[in-house]
Amino acid sequence: MNILLEILQYLLAAAMLLPLTRLLRGPRLIDRVVAIDLLASLSVGFIVIRAEATRVWFLLDIALGLGLISAIGTIAIGAFIEQHSSEAREEKS
Repeated sequence: MNILLEILQYLLAAAMLLPLTRLLRGPRLIDRVVAIDLLASLSVGFIVIRAEATRVWFLLDIALGLGLISAIGTIAIGAFIEQHSSEAREEKS
């Protein structure tokens, strides 16, 4: 079972490279927001697998907190982008 958990950890770490490149190279703000959200989701999965592998259950609390902060942050950034784009449309009119 530990070998499977190690393989899953390596796969999640490798999967984090793709959104990291989009975060660094993304041409638009929304691309970067989606990349950060995906990185946070993958990090939650990594922490949960690590908690199972090490039997340190406190890590689940950290994963839960990270997931909640990530969701709230994504909603806040989405609201900011929407408000900013509506203000830009009003200025053009």
